Amino acid sequence: MASKRGNVWLGAAGLVVNSKGQWLVVKKRYGGLHGKWSLPAGFVHGNETVDQAVLREVKEETGVDCELIEMIGFRSGVIREEISDNMAIFLLKANNEEQPIIAQLSELYEVEWLPPAELSNDKEASVMLREMASYVLEEGLEPIEDVDPGEVFGYSDYKLFFKK
Repeated sequence: MASKRGNVWLGAAGLVVNSKGQWLVVKKRYGGLHGKWSLPAGFVHGNETVDQAVLREVKEETGVDCELIEMIGFRSGVIREEISDNMAIFLLKANNEEQPIIAQLSELYEVEWLPPAELSNDKEASVMLREMASYVLEEGLEPIEDVDPGEVFGYSDYKLFFKK
């Protein structure tokens, strides 16, 4: 599998939680997450740090300006035994919760604030998002083992790590 990113990928995702406990989620138009709710996320550019990338991606995809609270997790997987696919996951706070959310329509169908209880059982939520929502509700953020991401991405290995 040839890629302009090489065989080690680094992405950044932002979990933005509002004062009502709802999560800012996006519904993707492309790739393995097509039609699925997921966190705003994207690849880190060569001229930025991972924390700068997450703030940029959330702003680009949702129009929401945020501040970084802390890194809460890391996803690491190997696609088809040849590409190391990694994502740092950050907890963010919207600078202004009243700011309108605006979906980047070239990449997304929609953007919504949704409660984790709804996402934990939503078949339209990504595997990672459902797992995160379930663990937040049941046990707090902590390591999640033996997760099956499904066949869509072709992972030969997959792990999630979350802060307790």
